[in-house]
Amino acid sequence: MSASTASTTTESPSGSGRRIPKFPFWAQIVAGLALGVLLGWLARSQDVSWLKTTLDQVGSIFVQLLKLAVAPLVFFAILVSITNLRKVDNAARLAGRTLLWFMVTSLIAVAIGLALGLLTDPGAGTSLTPKDGKQPEDSGSWIDFLTGIVPTDVVTPFTELNVLQIVFMAAVAGIAALKLGDRAKPVLSLSEAVLELLQKALWWVIRLAPVGTVGLIGFAIADYGWNLIGKYATFTADVYIGCALVMFGVYPLLLATVARVNPVQFFKGAWPAIQLAFVSRSSVGTMPVTQKVTERLGVPKEYTSFAVPFGATTKMDGCAAIYPALAAIFIAQIFDVQLGVQDYLLIAFVSVVGSAATAGLTGATVMLTLTLSTLGLPLEGVGLLMAIDPILDMIRTATNVAGQALVPVIVAAREKILDLDAYNAAKSSPIDEVDEVEVREAEPKIAVPAVA
Repeated sequence: MSASTASTTTESPSGSGRRIPKFPFWAQIVAGLALGVLLGWLARSQDVSWLKTTLDQVGSIFVQLLKLAVAPLVFFAILVSITNLRKVDNAARLAGRTLLWFMVTSLIAVAIGLALGLLTDPGAGTSLTPKDGKQPEDSGSWIDFLTGIVPTDVVTPFTELNVLQIVFMAAVAGIAALKLGDRAKPVLSLSEAVLELLQKALWWVIRLAPVGTVGLIGFAIADYGWNLIGKYATFTADVYIGCALVMFGVYPLLLATVARVNPVQFFKGAWPAIQLAFVSRSSVGTMPVTQKVTERLGVPKEYTSFAVPFGATTKMDGCAAIYPALAAIFIAQIFDVQLGVQDYLLIAFVSVVGSAATAGLTGATVMLTLTLSTLGLPLEGVGLLMAIDPILDMIRTATNVAGQALVPVIVAAREKILDLDAYNAAKSSPIDEVDEVEVREAEPKIAVPAVA
């Protein structure tokens, strides 16, 4: 008998070679959804006030943790993403193509929303009247939108979480850093380090998503119940069908015909970000995951670090295209206002040009009020939709994030910079394993003796 050495990787400190199996993240989310529905139904049917309050607190804390990182994350992500363009050939061309495809997909999405609204008449037979509506606390107009881009000071946008103003300041800082060149390297190094720190902290929050799901879904069921959904059945179905048509119809078609890649492979790679977006209802909160899955789909990191943060604050096919189109038709029918061809064209225009307004508020309230004010529809109509908004926001945000990963893939494929081997090898590994896989790959392999 002779002894030889073989390079193997130790998988367990005990040397047993066994790893404790982990409960997949997607299964944790599904379990959270099921438990949330059960607890919400129990709290409502049995009138258990303490359970309803607990669900509300659990969901609120999860959302607060996500929001806590939003302001600095957006600032440093946009700043770093703009400066990273210096590492990419034809940066201006890539940025222009990205913006173009943002507009193209938004136009398609709003067209689908309008078509569904005209075919189904979502406001008919709801038993809702104008008296059921109320003026929203936050509203948007073109004047507010244009004047609200520039902050009055550098602190208020962060304390009030005005994402649009944060994006403006970050863009100015990024462009200034590009102009300074080497003199800005210390600032860029610090910004990159802070961004990595924020993303790491946000990963910890993301791992709490199953728990947050229990609270968010449970409270929605306990507070609103199924009767409310019944009143909005057609409208709710239209939003979900419209988003599904865009995600699983339009996007695969663009991938197959424009990017010439396998659409199924895209969803395999992007699914962790899509499922997290559905639960968290935050495009910005999902941004680190969206960027990670986009890189795993073969898009160069230098381009991804620009396109994904840019998309997370401006690319909103669900919130800024499908939803306001359907909501405008719904509200017009409730208030008995006739819309003409010019009004539908205005909706399309607002969806493409004003989508950045959604960055200023979680959800789509600002975008909806911007659309209604442009059409001259009563803003009280927003109050009709606030109760059902959390349920709608899940599918809207999932559609937003899917589009934010789609466009970089399309642009990279058209520009011949997409790594097709990486794209075809991408898999839907659980979110909580993404960082751990990279750590294991970076660790040196330990050589242990093997007996022949």
